[in-house]
Amino acid sequence: MSDKKILPNYWDYLGLYKLLNLQNGLETVEQDLNTDELHFIITHQSLELWFKLMLAELRMARDHLAAPHLQEDQVPQVVHHLRRVSEILRLAARTFGVMETLTPQDFMNFRDKLTPASGFQSFQMREIELVLGMDWTTRVQYGKTDPLDHIRKLADQSLTGEMAVKHIEAVLKETTLRQALHSWLYRTPIQGSIPSDGNDNAQVIDFIDRYFAAIERYHEDQCQSLIQSSVAPPDNLIKRFAAHSEQAKVYLYATDVDQEQQRFVQRYRAALLFIESYRTLPLLAWPRLLIDTIVEVEQLMVMFRHRHARSVERIIGRRVGTGGSSGVSYLDKTTEMRIFTELSAVRTLLLPTRYLPDLKEGDFYAFNQPV
Repeated sequence: MSDKKILPNYWDYLGLYKLLNLQNGLETVEQDLNTDELHFIITHQSLELWFKLMLAELRMARDHLAAPHLQEDQVPQVVHHLRRVSEILRLAARTFGVMETLTPQDFMNFRDKLTPASGFQSFQMREIELVLGMDWTTRVQYGKTDPLDHIRKLADQSLTGEMAVKHIEAVLKETTLRQALHSWLYRTPIQGSIPSDGNDNAQVIDFIDRYFAAIERYHEDQCQSLIQSSVAPPDNLIKRFAAHSEQAKVYLYATDVDQEQQRFVQRYRAALLFIESYRTLPLLAWPRLLIDTIVEVEQLMVMFRHRHARSVERIIGRRVGTGGSSGVSYLDKTTEMRIFTELSAVRTLLLPTRYLPDLKEGDFYAFNQPV
């Protein structure tokens, strides 16, 4: 037996022997592929590897937020995971620049062999949507088929389809990042009050009442200023601001949800508004950054989808997709999808500092709380 010592090396650590033999596509040997098809496969395999890391980072962030109590010093860790997701999405969007070195004619030479394969069948991207918290009852449909049922049906006709279905069925049982975010926001102290305090509901309603009154004052001042400048008919301006005030009222008092959910939704929306409005308070600085990072993740998801659509349009125009979808038209619709709608909605309600209601229990949010 040889006593030769086996040392760690780069290629074994990265599994390069296996990795570099995974670019055959549907051919038996890699030499059967021309460089255009090899380029197409490597680009998409790279995206799937980044999706794998995205899922791991999103789940780490989700698990922190879903914990019964999130210590202040753990919030930066959540931001860290989400920032990595943002950078992956930026990189993924830039990948389409590499894809566009594929000319339309070069792609057409091997495109038909993919039928009916489609990028929609990336079950990891579907996982990402579900982990984030996408509502599948409102998701853009893939043709006339429910997106998840489409994957389940295709899996029955695939030798490796069981893996795709296993991933999808498992993620459907998980807590989503959006749900975890709402739970964390619900527990956020508002004016120094927490949900377990006996008068918490009264404190929250008091904050909402005073904030809504401030919104109406701000709208009145804005409306009068615009009327004086004669930029639009007064009646139109009055109606427009009245509509904005009504939308703010519905959002703040959560009259758009079932009564059973109202207390929960009302409190996490109020907490979100509180964090955004008083973000300069020491103990709110990191929570506000966490919220902004989630907004950034969603924004970059939209930019990734838009970049994908433009790349496809550049290479194949507006022909029918390989999976039978409407192609670019379908991709364009997906850019309208949003998950964290409350995070953008609250920004419509933010006020200049001078209009904010007076802060109660400000010392509660200082680094050194009084004993």
